[in-house]
Amino acid sequence: MKLTKTFKAFFENEKSGGLLLLFVTVISLYAANSSFSPEYIAFWEKDLGGHSITHWINDGLMTIFFLLIGLELEREIYHGELSNIKNASLPIMAAFGGMLVPAAAFLALNFKTETQNGAGIPMATDIAFAIGILSLLGNKVPASLKVFLTALAVIDDLGAIIVIAIFYTTTISFLNLAIALGIWILLFILNRMKIHNLIPYLIGGVIMWYFMLNSGIHATITGVILAFVIPFGDGSEKTSSYRLQHFLHKPVAFVILPLFAIANTCIAIDSNWHVGLNHPNTFGIILGLVIGKPLGIILFSSIGVSAGLCALPKNLKWAHILGAGMLGGIGFTMSIFITLLAFKDPEIILYSKISILIASLLSGVLGFAYLKFILGKNK
Repeated sequence: MKLTKTFKAFFENEKSGGLLLLFVTVISLYAANSSFSPEYIAFWEKDLGGHSITHWINDGLMTIFFLLIGLELEREIYHGELSNIKNASLPIMAAFGGMLVPAAAFLALNFKTETQNGAGIPMATDIAFAIGILSLLGNKVPASLKVFLTALAVIDDLGAIIVIAIFYTTTISFLNLAIALGIWILLFILNRMKIHNLIPYLIGGVIMWYFMLNSGIHATITGVILAFVIPFGDGSEKTSSYRLQHFLHKPVAFVILPLFAIANTCIAIDSNWHVGLNHPNTFGIILGLVIGKPLGIILFSSIGVSAGLCALPKNLKWAHILGAGMLGGIGFTMSIFITLLAFKDPEIILYSKISILIASLLSGVLGFAYLKFILGKNK
């Protein structure tokens, strides 16, 4: 399979970004448990214009991350792996399984408890981390496996965005929502009028973000819906969509996601940290990501192929799909993001984050070791 120039650039950025995420996470955890821990944690909770620095990162900068996800998803739909229904069917089926089975595993342990709202946590896959781990295997990785895992993770993120919009919205201000959607319609009209200058779209996006923030629906959704009114044209390098996507890759991979990781993993872990893991919520997260993800991905993929809904690419084997499923259990960014929306209790949030880190580490190590064995065997 021949990889497009755009996909190669995307994969390289995600690969480097994933390795950087791993590095800053370790540094943040170290700092949060060092002698200057109180000052370090207090810094991220510092008030800045009525909100903490962490809040600005999670609700503000992460909107730019979701804008990039939206632009990537649009390109995949028009020109990428998702443009052909036959090619798209396998990662779509896999993504459905990778969301539904982990959520079911979590609910099996948490249904009708105070933590049942966390069902969305193990549904997510961290694109940067998953691709970063896959890249460590080098040239032995089939191109079709790279494409499959990337498409799976992008669809997974779309699913997470839909889950956030539907299940993690409490009260809605319909006036603010109407204004935000009205701005989106105006931007859509500009798109139809073939206005390609990015400035009105970006200014409109900032205003739309403000009203979405005050509507009750999570403000980061603005990034996704804004992406679909940015002029795509023929998808060439001269188009507004391509230029913005290309511009955002490095800031998102090397600034925004590392900042998110640092701010949300400054976790002070005491000597009795393991006691807090003895809870259905933490069991559910770990079970969902480590077992539910690969199980759901391989199960739904095999159902899709058996039913004739999709086909397994020629140079891919079921062992490869299982390995990709294991890497899909690296939830990290999106899982932590959903945790912050699902819970208000600081203690539940703390142990949810710890369980996400444990599950993501386990999934990454198991996925890497398994694929290294499988790919080495095929040599």
